[in-house]
Amino acid sequence: MARYEHIAGELRDAIVRGDYPIGAQLPTEAELASRFNAARGTVRQAVAVLVAEGLVGTRQGARRIVLGSERSQSFAELHSFAQWARSVGHQAGGLVLDSHRRPSTPSEAVRLAITPGEEVLVVVRLRRLDGEPVLVERTVYASWIAPAVEKLDPACESVTQELYEAVGLVFAYGEHLIDAVAAGAEDARLLGVRRGSPLLRQRRTTTSQEGRPVECSDDRYRAGSVTFSIRNSTTANSLVRRAGD
Repeated sequence: MARYEHIAGELRDAIVRGDYPIGAQLPTEAELASRFNAARGTVRQAVAVLVAEGLVGTRQGARRIVLGSERSQSFAELHSFAQWARSVGHQAGGLVLDSHRRPSTPSEAVRLAITPGEEVLVVVRLRRLDGEPVLVERTVYASWIAPAVEKLDPACESVTQELYEAVGLVFAYGEHLIDAVAAGAEDARLLGVRRGSPLLRQRRTTTSQEGRPVECSDDRYRAGSVTFSIRNSTTANSLVRRAGD
């Protein structure tokens, strides 16, 4: 583990314990550097990790302040579930429950920029965080990447990392639509919740560096398992509100 990751972990644990409540200021870079016997640049890297996680932020002319104490996934950068989990000190796990090819639906064809009815690969995965089931992914892959996906270990931790190592694919751009849905019978069974319980749904479409659609997915998170962090300003707004569909 890199030195800055260790420092980030120590600070994260302190925030979760309540040593630094929401609204409190973190020590200065100089104070943290002295405490951890580290260079200020290393401390700056550690704090940047907490900023990306949505745990701390800044006010104009003020030190870093604590914004929350929950594990949260930021949309400031595009990360896979496993990459995010590792970055915040949690262990991700996954298991493929179903994998099959079928003709694409009209909606999938639009999202993947293919002809309706063109073959796609559908993969259903159950994701775990520190051993607990937290997410059901239903991912539809374009046919050009399907063979590489089918070769992956059904229990691989990070599909994103495995595809990069296998074929050099880089997931570069993502669009996320977020809403709430009620758990159906299958999701309730897989996530260990009552049927009809609220789930956080994320519908995402991911493309390569060249802008070629790779996948579209319907991801359903168990309530209380994660939060999402979205930061914007009057000059840079990554959040767009849409009517339900």
